[in-house]
Amino acid sequence: MKTIQVTITEEELAALVVLKQTGVNVLEAAQVAGVALRAGRGRVRRALRCITAGEAELRRQEKTVSFEKAVEAAMEARRERRRRTQTDFRYFTRRFMKRCKGLAERRVRAITAPECARYIEQAFDTPRQRQKARLILSGVFSTAMKRGWCSENPVAKVEAVKVREERIEILKPQEINDLLTAAKNYKGGMCLAAVGMMLYAGIRPHEVARLSREHINLQERTISILPQHSKTGGARLVTIHPPLAKLLRIHCPDGKICPPQWPRHWRALRRLAGFRRWVPDVLRHTFAGYHLRHFRSYSALQYEMGHRDSNLLRTRYVSMGRVGDAAAFWQAVGDIC
Repeated sequence: MKTIQVTITEEELAALVVLKQTGVNVLEAAQVAGVALRAGRGRVRRALRCITAGEAELRRQEKTVSFEKAVEAAMEARRERRRRTQTDFRYFTRRFMKRCKGLAERRVRAITAPECARYIEQAFDTPRQRQKARLILSGVFSTAMKRGWCSENPVAKVEAVKVREERIEILKPQEINDLLTAAKNYKGGMCLAAVGMMLYAGIRPHEVARLSREHINLQERTISILPQHSKTGGARLVTIHPPLAKLLRIHCPDGKICPPQWPRHWRALRRLAGFRRWVPDVLRHTFAGYHLRHFRSYSALQYEMGHRDSNLLRTRYVSMGRVGDAAAFWQAVGDIC
């Protein structure tokens, strides 16, 4: 090895001793010092400030958790939400981690917007599922931001999925009769009150499942949908029309309107009625069509449905093509009871 003789000052020798005491290769330590001084524009105090700021930023970046831990925190933050909200949040986040390999262990601060877009597409198949999945994934990152586990929400940079809303065709008169007959014959008619509320009051299936006998006032002919029971979080009073009034007088159970394990019974009842394919909310749409044909009032229907305005009714809800005898629909249900 060739030896080079160099004369150095005491100050330079002291600097070499300081660098050597770091335990790092002297040349590498000098290179780090050179980078810091360049960042400080040749000023020592500024270079030290750069190092301090960089250290704080590095600690901030290192403060993060796995996606699975972030999901647990987001679930805990939503413990006061409605049961269905919690169920949906749990289902979607579990499906993300099941279908996206390695996501559960991935550090949330390192996850990028393109990755989020890929996760949504990989885990869910339909536009409506992906639309909801994007909202729930955004909720996970919102909680992570509040905890300081990431500095931004990458989902905000993911373009929202566009869902094309299609007009739902309402049930034919014979289909309505088949459904009511099946409800009467299914396990002693224990689901008939719930079916009647969906068909003759336009109440959503999940809203019906939250109702009890105490929410029904047969004397005033109203059903109270409380904020915690409704899909939108808004309260409304629904009118009990004659056919529903007759059903409720005979078949309204004490306590909960729907029997335990309601979704299972609701599916079995539809199969008994002969429905191979069931369109969600078709009873609500059927109610809207017959209500408008008979009462001829968008404002009255808007009130019953709990909508802020009539735009949705005019553009999507009201399908008049299959509406039968509206007067007969709103008469007493006769032999069904």
